[in-house]
Amino acid sequence: MPLTHGRILRILPILFLALAAACLQAQGSAGTIRGTVTDPTGAVIPNATLHLTNPRSGLDRTATSDGLGQFEFPNITFDNYLLAVSAQGFASQRKAVDLQSVVGANVKVIMQIASADSTVTVESQGDLVETDPTFHTDVDREDFIKVPMESESSTLSSLVTATTPGVSADSNGLFHGLGDHASNSFSVDGQSITDQQSKVFSNQIPANSIQSIEVISGAPPAEYGGKTSLVIVATTRSGQGVNKPTGSISSSYGAFGSGTVGFDLAYGGKNWGNFIEADGMNSGRFLDPPEFQVFHDKGNEQNFFDRIDYTFSAKDSMHLDVNYSRSWFQTPNSYDSLNVQNVEGDGTSANPAFSNVGNADQRSKIGTINISPTYTRVINDNSVLNVGAFMRRDDYNYFPSGNPLADLGPANLQTSSILQNRTLTNSAVHSDYSYSKGIHTFKAGAQYGQTFLNENDNLGVVDPTYNFSAPCVDANGNPLPGYANPSECPGGAAGQNPNYLSVLAPYDLTRGGSYYNYNGHTDVKELGLFAEDQIKIGDWLFNVGLREDVYNGLTRANQTQPRVGIAYNIKPTLTVLRISYARTLETPFNENLVLSSEGCSNAVLAPLLACTSGVAGTLQPGFRNEFHAGLQQAFGKRVVVSGEYIWKYTHNAFDFSVLGNTPITFPIDWHNSKIPGYALHVEMPTYHNISAYTVMSSVAARFFPPQVAGAGATVGSTGLPFRIDHDEKFNQETHVQYTLPRGKFLNGLWGGFNWRYDSGLTAGSVPCYNPLSNDPNSACDPTSTLLNGQPAVILSGLTADEQAQAGLTCNGVTATPGNPLPAVCLASEYTSSLVKIPSPGTGDNDHNPPRISPRNLFDASLGKDNIFHKEHYKVNLDLTAINVTDKYALYNFLSTFSGTHYVTPRALTAKITLNF
Repeated sequence: MPLTHGRILRILPILFLALAAACLQAQGSAGTIRGTVTDPTGAVIPNATLHLTNPRSGLDRTATSDGLGQFEFPNITFDNYLLAVSAQGFASQRKAVDLQSVVGANVKVIMQIASADSTVTVESQGDLVETDPTFHTDVDREDFIKVPMESESSTLSSLVTATTPGVSADSNGLFHGLGDHASNSFSVDGQSITDQQSKVFSNQIPANSIQSIEVISGAPPAEYGGKTSLVIVATTRSGQGVNKPTGSISSSYGAFGSGTVGFDLAYGGKNWGNFIEADGMNSGRFLDPPEFQVFHDKGNEQNFFDRIDYTFSAKDSMHLDVNYSRSWFQTPNSYDSLNVQNVEGDGTSANPAFSNVGNADQRSKIGTINISPTYTRVINDNSVLNVGAFMRRDDYNYFPSGNPLADLGPANLQTSSILQNRTLTNSAVHSDYSYSKGIHTFKAGAQYGQTFLNENDNLGVVDPTYNFSAPCVDANGNPLPGYANPSECPGGAAGQNPNYLSVLAPYDLTRGGSYYNYNGHTDVKELGLFAEDQIKIGDWLFNVGLREDVYNGLTRANQTQPRVGIAYNIKPTLTVLRISYARTLETPFNENLVLSSEGCSNAVLAPLLACTSGVAGTLQPGFRNEFHAGLQQAFGKRVVVSGEYIWKYTHNAFDFSVLGNTPITFPIDWHNSKIPGYALHVEMPTYHNISAYTVMSSVAARFFPPQVAGAGATVGSTGLPFRIDHDEKFNQETHVQYTLPRGKFLNGLWGGFNWRYDSGLTAGSVPCYNPLSNDPNSACDPTSTLLNGQPAVILSGLTADEQAQAGLTCNGVTATPGNPLPAVCLASEYTSSLVKIPSPGTGDNDHNPPRISPRNLFDASLGKDNIFHKEHYKVNLDLTAINVTDKYALYNFLSTFSGTHYVTPRALTAKITLNF
């Protein structure tokens, strides 16, 4: 009998339950470095000091050998390390340690009797390169706790943006990895999270609970499926082996009334450990608003995280992660959202009464709970079996204004009031087997998961002149407020609106209607199987893997995905060359998936969701082929440069469309995308107390119509390729840090400096001049006209406030929220201080779209560790300044997928921490 999708999905849970009866799973991104310290005769050496470091990631750990000469470094992420060992009466030694599997690494250190030559190098980590075909960035906690972070409520996203090449920065903690939006996954202690983690969709795991991260931006290994443009592998902090309670209490206060308080504690023994963390924050600027001035932007967040480790025997151990987070925040208002004028009464009369219905007051609340029990079974010295389960649930609530008529925004933004409650529950069981011996590091595994989506949406029309719900029009064809049905229109048939949809009448709140309720549900089942082997032969390293994914949601798909990579280490020149390929299954985003897939077939929802005629409903999974080629070059032990060229082709490329002036977005599906580019990482490990790195990239995000599925979206009307709104030609971030050397009067004083440059995201909603007759792929045609025979731009499609948000100027006069520019402006007199507008006749959706103006942002931090010079209770003081120069700049403008947002104005924050 053939093995169909349905049979696979029925059989696999049985296989998993049988396997789970034998054992449960452990974290898949970290292992243990253990060993014994002896003298040349084999006698053990107790109290030897062992120092484990990695200059690339910043890891710096110290341990002491016990009475049996044994030592252990638990919870270490996969990488190459340098182990320095010293003991009284013996020559110190240095040894390279390669940790690449949960099997761990066993190290035997034989100390030589001290002589005139006090250092013996058993194995030297002679350079900074690593032979790995996959381009990635490693950051340990010791390195990232002093990097200035732009977003207090999305510190993990901010950390990825600040340290990883190929990432375009965006508002509200969003980041675009290698030309894709939200095509990122997190692996937290082996738990896969492929749903969106920005603060407008979910609550992130608190950064204070993270020990280290590895960001994979090269071709993903076979063990990672789903959203793989970036794979953020996070290892949490553990209390195992911390014999004395260790922790910290911190509090901060800064600009916009932003305050935080936090607490963490690690405690344990050789066989157990507990790490617990709790924190909270409150801010007057929780989200990035559509105005540089901040108002109606309050929010707060609370986090709780607990990790428990327990070792039952030399072969059996368990690990449990528990996390709960809650956030509440307002949707930031624009000036257009203040003192909203709308129908107050007599909505169906010929002369409805208008008045001030108040300010918009839309809000969100998100609750996230995550439970991930794990267990490890060591089979022998070379193999480990893991099995496990997890459950994560996001409960998202979006609330309209108290008076829903105040939700009315400009015609190009919001015509409906929305009330939403949706839940996303992701549960899975997974297992993997690791084997490491000789030239092979092998891993195979499987995961079966179900994602339960429930969407409850209420929508009502709040625009009395909405084209599809206004029964009547004036002599110029403009919809009129008032009137209950076309039979009442003045002028008879000539005054009737040809676009009127009577099905919307019961849900027109301006004419006495009520909310329309929509309930959507689906259960997305996913199965992933993989096998991979890392083969090391001399200076060559081969990654060979195969993955199979089966997707069964609103539609079905499966994909066999080869993953291969080759790296060669040219040791004399400290050079590593690498090339890799991956095929991946691209699955739709889960957030509002049902509404976006089925809403366009609903007569009421279709016009409210701005559905495109002819676009199919259900979003279909796609596939991607991606190629990577790069090198890593070390210059002695001072500088290492890593670079990679990227080329990705995706059939059925996913992105988002936004619903009005809300954080509610819909997944949409384009025919295909082509994304070429490069990423570069330059790092200088600590030298004379100075450390620095810079990351830079150029990634083109070229998308090709038609839109295949999903609600909303208005771009791509020419049918030719266009740059998606997160396309960016170039960006870079540089961080420099200096710590005053020991023995100085201000010992423990340190300073950090960040410089971020962005060439600017695409801003397709900015008016410009270039009629279709000049360019068949014009980015400007809807706003191109002539004024007295001269090229001119139509500005009347934007409100005065929107013109001011874009910094538009006509003939030397700059728009302000209360003073619009002329309806038509000569192209020769039309400029902007915040947007780069194509020269007249040059605007092209693919090659020269309007863009946000380039910007340079500078952040700085200054701190003093142990300000009172105490031994056990150490107090640290940190000062951080974000956007030091108070740069007035945009992230984006009227983006189809995220709206308008400004960068953070200058924000000063002081933080005090008690470490014990």
